[in-house]
Amino acid sequence: QVQLVESGGGLVQTGGSLRLSCVASGSIFSINIMGWYRQAPGKQRELVAHITRGGSTNYEESVKGRFTISRDNAENTMYLQMNSLKPEDTAVYYCAATYGSSWLSSRNYWGQGTQVAVSS
Repeated sequence: QVQLVESGGGLVQTGGSLRLSCVASGSIFSINIMGWYRQAPGKQRELVAHITRGGSTNYEESVKGRFTISRDNAENTMYLQMNSLKPEDTAVYYCAATYGSSWLSSRNYWGQGTQVAVSS
């Protein structure tokens, strides 16, 4: 089992920045991918960014150039640096991890979510 604890959400004005953190604990050595999902009211949950064990990253098109995902393996911590925030970035952001080689796996774990609100 993996436990994921997020922090760093909050309220920010348009154009501002936030840095989300996610600390993983438990059976962390089998994690292959970690990432950030978000879900806005009335919308489907979407993958924002992820990073693999080998360090490869992927980003949702709307956040490219604004968000940066990173991982500190020594501290078992993943980060999402969010710059140039827009109102459409407002959502609950979830830390996620999987033992699988993709997100289509039964071994997915989720944090509790942290609210990000961007005022217009």
